[in-house]
Amino acid sequence: MIQIPVYNKEGKEVDQLSIDEAALGSYVRPQLLKQAIVMYHANKRQGSACTKSRGMVKGSTRKIYRQKGTGNARMGSNRTVVRKGGGVAFAKQVRDFRQDMPKKQRVLARNSAILAKLKSNSAFVIDSLAIDAPKTKTFATILKNLKIDRSCIVATETQDMAVYKSLRNIPKVDSLEVSDLNAGVIFNHQKILFTRSAIESIVKAS
Repeated sequence: MIQIPVYNKEGKEVDQLSIDEAALGSYVRPQLLKQAIVMYHANKRQGSACTKSRGMVKGSTRKIYRQKGTGNARMGSNRTVVRKGGGVAFAKQVRDFRQDMPKKQRVLARNSAILAKLKSNSAFVIDSLAIDAPKTKTFATILKNLKIDRSCIVATETQDMAVYKSLRNIPKVDSLEVSDLNAGVIFNHQKILFTRSAIESIVKAS
């Protein structure tokens, strides 16, 4: 069992939360995490770069001038890659970089990433993030009270627009629902902040 302190908005410890490692896959799986993170970055690639090869360039295939007797280097058509307006050597084509993993593997990789953050003391749990109105200063104060001064992902059980609007102007801080968490997003941030209901929903679902 992992004992995680639960803090309030003032940064004071108000409770302890016991998390069974077995609910998060028992141990960290480096190979699965690598596969999930590679997939995460591959799926972010756009793959829309496209250039024309010499076969795609509009123009004649006629030889520009005769082979011998001109004093110039021999030359073929004006669509060759060495002439201005010609094609591109090894032209880029539109391609799809997307990768996929079975759902059970994605969930296990996410849980393994959370377990790694818990073991490295990079995960925090707060009893509630309920705020009256969106205000960046209020949320920045909460992060300061929790001593979170690096990139952070804030995980809530359901979408909370007040939280989202409060942190969207804070650099390197993002908000996601628990259902949208994945290993790539988790490891793309130094810290992760859970609401108590969010971490309990993950453990319960596992």
